[in-house]
Amino acid sequence: MIFSVYQNFYENTRRKSACGPHLAAVTCISYNNELRGVSVMKTAIYCRLSVEDAGLEPGNASESILNQQLLLLDYARKHGLEVFAIYVDEDYSGMDDRRPAFCRMIEDASIGRFQIILCKTQSRFTRNMATAEKYLHGLFPLWGVRFIGVVDGVDTSLSANKKARQINSLINEWYCEDLSENIRSILRKKMEAGQFIGSFACYGYLKDPSDRHKLIPDPAAASVVRQIYRLYLDGFGIGTICHLLEATRTPSPSAYKKQQGLAYRPVSEGESPFHWHPSTVKRILKNPVYTGALVQGKQRKLNYKSQYVLSVPQEQWIVVPDCHPAVIDEEMFLQVQERFAKRRKR
Repeated sequence: MIFSVYQNFYENTRRKSACGPHLAAVTCISYNNELRGVSVMKTAIYCRLSVEDAGLEPGNASESILNQQLLLLDYARKHGLEVFAIYVDEDYSGMDDRRPAFCRMIEDASIGRFQIILCKTQSRFTRNMATAEKYLHGLFPLWGVRFIGVVDGVDTSLSANKKARQINSLINEWYCEDLSENIRSILRKKMEAGQFIGSFACYGYLKDPSDRHKLIPDPAAASVVRQIYRLYLDGFGIGTICHLLEATRTPSPSAYKKQQGLAYRPVSEGESPFHWHPSTVKRILKNPVYTGALVQGKQRKLNYKSQYVLSVPQEQWIVVPDCHPAVIDEEMFLQVQERFAKRRKR
């Protein structure tokens, strides 16, 4: 009977693992300890994997999640624990405290739905030292929740174990800091080599299907870019250009990207797809990417823990000329910049 429940879970998990990030709730996988008069502790199992952590391709991530689940289920079975639920975050960083399954588990812990949390290691729970301290040494004892890291021997019920947990937290944080620096260094080298690293090509270009780090002109959008440049050099103001584009029902860059099937979220979801902002036209007129140059490194994150983005001074931008076919020739681009300069002097 016990084996059949375990085997059914194994098969169900294998089917679910192909579905990407998910929260799998499995109730009452017990081992009949109640029949023997043994008090059963309700247990939450938490599994997490990010591609960076594992050194795996995305397609292999689910198999490693499955391995974590099987390891922890086996531990629960051997120690007579009843699994209340299994929480899974796939492709989420251990520094991210907004992981959906993690947040659900914390909420359930706060209202006493289980007494134990099982993880493969402390780093699966979090790599953030402050988060580890907050829960392992703060809220979990208050809520009556015991945390166990099966592989690294972490156990909050053992007072002598506390220093080891704190050392683990420090090592995990150092790992994230080093990883962040390495990624930043690699991305900078790619930018300096003229490789495009953005999620979306700017309006007028597409990512080359044969090399996602290269841009190729998008004929339809590139034609609109050339029209904008010609209109501006013919003496039309930015506001007038916006009205002309709207009158010809030309989709705005964000609407155009959505029409092309890109997973792009415009700033204003309810806005007309033909509405052009003056700032959008101005950005097109001042962007040297249309001359074949790549301009990257305009922004950076505050640090590896933060989601805040800071603007980088223009003199620190990474500019590499002749990276892709030009949509606008250099002479026309310079003429547009001269007109901007003259208007500023007025």
